Amino acid sequence: MQYAIDFGTSNTVIARWNKITSEAEVVKVLGITGPQDLIPSLLYLKNAQLQDAVVGQQVKDQGLDVFNNPRFFSNFKRGIGSKIQGFLPELDGQIITLEKVGEGFLTRLLKELQPVPESLILTVPVDSFESYRNWLTKVCSSWNVKDIQLLDEPTAAALGYQQTKAKVILVFDFGGGTLDISLVDLGENLTGKQGGFFLKLGDRLTGNQKIKTAKVIAKAGINLGGVDLDNWLVQYFQKVKGLPKSSLSLRLVERLKIQLSRQEEASEFYFDNQSLESYELNLTKKEFEEILEEHEFTRQIEGLIEKVLQQARVNGKEKESIDAVLLVGGSSQIPVVQNCLKKYFSSDKIHADHALDAIAKGALKLGNSLAVEDFLYHSYGVRYWNKRKNTHSWHPIIKAGQTYPTVKPVELTLGASIPNQPSIELIIGELGQETGNREVYLNENRLVTRLIEVGTFQVQPLNDQEGARTIAQLSPPGVPGIDRLKIEFQVDRERFLRITVEDLMTGETLSKNQIVVQLS
Repeated sequence: MQYAIDFGTSNTVIARWNKITSEAEVVKVLGITGPQDLIPSLLYLKNAQLQDAVVGQQVKDQGLDVFNNPRFFSNFKRGIGSKIQGFLPELDGQIITLEKVGEGFLTRLLKELQPVPESLILTVPVDSFESYRNWLTKVCSSWNVKDIQLLDEPTAAALGYQQTKAKVILVFDFGGGTLDISLVDLGENLTGKQGGFFLKLGDRLTGNQKIKTAKVIAKAGINLGGVDLDNWLVQYFQKVKGLPKSSLSLRLVERLKIQLSRQEEASEFYFDNQSLESYELNLTKKEFEEILEEHEFTRQIEGLIEKVLQQARVNGKEKESIDAVLLVGGSSQIPVVQNCLKKYFSSDKIHADHALDAIAKGALKLGNSLAVEDFLYHSYGVRYWNKRKNTHSWHPIIKAGQTYPTVKPVELTLGASIPNQPSIELIIGELGQETGNREVYLNENRLVTRLIEVGTFQVQPLNDQEGARTIAQLSPPGVPGIDRLKIEFQVDRERFLRITVEDLMTGETLSKNQIVVQLS
């Protein structure tokens, strides 16, 4: 049985392929799936071993989603693979990382699936660093599943929408933790030998089978989601009403937000069991939009749309060539979001009828006569000492926009910097976007985001740990002024950066096609 999991910040959706109907269908897991066939991305730890963890709707039904309870976790996806500021909880003598929480959540879901999965597709945010994908790959390695693939969430959504006549599609994916936009060309049906750089699932795309090609033309994303909007609303009511911040207050403001997607005003009632205080929360659509503007909400959305359209023009696609705009994620239902899109596209092109299940269902089509041609969203670079700025800087070696797998390796030559140098170290990193970045940090046991300084970019070092920085031992030792190592960089089909290192003095190949994060 083939499954797909759309692991979301607020909610998770599982779908499977029905061989009888040849369609994807959403899976309901008894006790774990909540309303609208969504699994809340929540986890409560009874012990540090994760085997008795309570997940999904069970957490809400048992009243375990209590704010400041160190055993309760929510919104943990957005912190996986990120540099978290703050303290992580210690339970039963163990530090509980968000990576461990995410692993426990997904593993528990997998155990509940019947029949047992033979193949699995996991979707990932377009803005995710390799550290997140590496974590996901490591987690998958412990599962007894024969075939596992990764696919960008917006690309999966494009495949999941029932827009049979649309060829060029803009996917606007605004969920609980991220905002991702992708422009995808669904292409033409092909027969015979494949072309381009396809992400394949096993051997299902070989022979004379017809293939539908989904080519990613442009994409961009930021760490901004519905969780941030909820935090803004709580901050507002803290200011005007003195509302305490708790799991209940966050749940109530989320209800307000959802109500205002379809009506002009909304209200909820909050009662504090400890202080016996009661609060009536009233909010109009106009007030909500004013709160959003205080946080430059529409500026960020429009900036991301402009970025994707600019990439599209570089790749030969004008705005007028876009046939459909597909909305994905609960936050995409907010009227101010849709009004932003209407500044660029006519209303008849904007669709929202599969906002919650398009990603999981679309991912399954990857393994059923669909292939994807994609490009790198981030650049890869090496760290060097910038004498002019008297600090370390990063030099790109493989730039964003490169299709993968790469056809021709990128070469770099290195030499020793001191006499009798026994080894050469090189720190390799994945470079984020240069402007408009947000960083994720821990504040009062909740993951929130904030804008970082304009003109800087985030870097995720891939091998900056003990035993991994050294790429070659030199025998005989190195001498300054002489080229000693030739390094070839390339990206494989799974989007992992690999290097081959040759000793120019001895002619020996010191490492061949090695994944950077596995250097030792």
